[in-house]
Amino acid sequence: MFILPLVFGMVLAVVQVGLWAHAQHRAQTVASQALSAARAFDGTTAAAYERAEQAHDQLGGSVLRAVQVEAERGPERARVRVSGQAPSLLPGARVPVSSQVSGPVEHLAP
Repeated sequence: MFILPLVFGMVLAVVQVGLWAHAQHRAQTVASQALSAARAFDGTTAAAYERAEQAHDQLGGSVLRAVQVEAERGPERARVRVSGQAPSLLPGARVPVSSQVSGPVEHLAP
């Protein structure tokens, strides 16, 4: 009798970790796509926000929820942070995910 609840709890935990990992991967993908738009030679933060929205829409589904994107582009580096929430199997529980990427801004070589 004690084994069944334990097995159910373990299966629930494995599925929850899988949902978190999938949402984390989507956050990384959105951040990478936005960074490539921000660090391009003619890139802007507006282009980064637009590309992040396009990437999130193309991925579809509801695995990554409440997405927030922060993009910065300076003269030498660009940075993008994507945060959101993964679905939770426990009512009321929050499962946050985030990804931050940065890279050098492209310049023309003299």
